Amino acid sequence: MTDCGCEKTRKDLEEYLRNEVCKTASSDIREHLAGCPGCRDEALVSRTLTEVLARSCKEAAPEQLREMVLTRLSEQHTVA
Repeated sequence: MTDCGCEKTRKDLEEYLRNEVCKTASSDIREHLAGCPGCRDEALVSRTLTEVLARSCKEAAPEQLREMVLTRLSEQHTVA
């Protein structure tokens, strides 16, 4: 295996994190990340951001908030 370098790693990082690169490229990127703190930090930020966004999409607003928003929208619609 050969170190693919920062430019290639950063170019393919999102695909790598989603397991969308071939096995050889994945191994090269993994090897590069093991030895490059800058790229490893960038991968950590990308992975964390993806996880937070995915988690927030699964969360639902409390029913009380939903009712309050709908009531206020209804009031605004009646005034207009």
